[in-house]
Amino acid sequence: MGERLFKYHGLGNDFVVLDRRSGGGDIGPGEAIRLCDRRTGVGADGVLVLLPAERAMARMVVHNADGSVAEMCGNGLRCAVKHLVDGPAGSAERPSSVEVDTGAGRLRCEVAYGADGRVEEVEVSMGPARLLAPNLPGPEPFVGRELPGMPGVRGTAVSLGNPHLVIFDRSKAEAGVLGPGLERHPLFPDRVNIELVEQRSPRELELAVWERGVGLTRACGTGACAAVAAGVVEGRLPAGEWIAARLPGGSLSVRVAGDLSEVRMRGPATFVFQAELP
Repeated sequence: MGERLFKYHGLGNDFVVLDRRSGGGDIGPGEAIRLCDRRTGVGADGVLVLLPAERAMARMVVHNADGSVAEMCGNGLRCAVKHLVDGPAGSAERPSSVEVDTGAGRLRCEVAYGADGRVEEVEVSMGPARLLAPNLPGPEPFVGRELPGMPGVRGTAVSLGNPHLVIFDRSKAEAGVLGPGLERHPLFPDRVNIELVEQRSPRELELAVWERGVGLTRACGTGACAAVAAGVVEGRLPAGEWIAARLPGGSLSVRVAGDLSEVRMRGPATFVFQAELP
């Protein structure tokens, strides 16, 4: 018998889940690359390894498709919560909330159930959005500033545990053009996720995301949160209200406190299939 794996997606941002809470350790970059390969592997944007945790339901480690490790993944966390509740080793009690340890700290997730009694939507307390962090430019916040060596490209740097560069007033169609170069811009010591954002109304954004270590993705939970946080910081969006963040794979709802001390993100998680590794 091989190890069982589980495939989930959050708005088309897809993941292989390896549930190793009862035994086994984390995987290496080579295994993540092999699993994520869409021709010779399972195919995914990333691998989520669930490991034991002392006071949380699990510890989630996020492996990108290129083998690198991400501090946090919002869509991945929703998928992990769905697996922790609905999966073969899930809880029969149908909890209203679940705590998961991540590279961005312990995060509390509120669970909403569908008519079939299974997890339909997850609301995540993402913690604070930060304008100063070791993985961002310093020593001052980088807000609405031009990127050195990139004339006319202005952005705001935000950390949700992982680093983001949010760029307003450019077409989201440019994400595939600007993303590869900006991901490795020398201002960002650990590379950076890129969000190209178009504001459609006072409470609605459309964005495309070039994800660090993955490329263009259909959705990015932390990217949506970073975009709304940057909008609040730049005075484009109201603080403390739910904002619709529309991505190619669908919509997420995001709410950011005025002082950036709390970010909440709400969206679906979908089971695709399970299989057995040879």
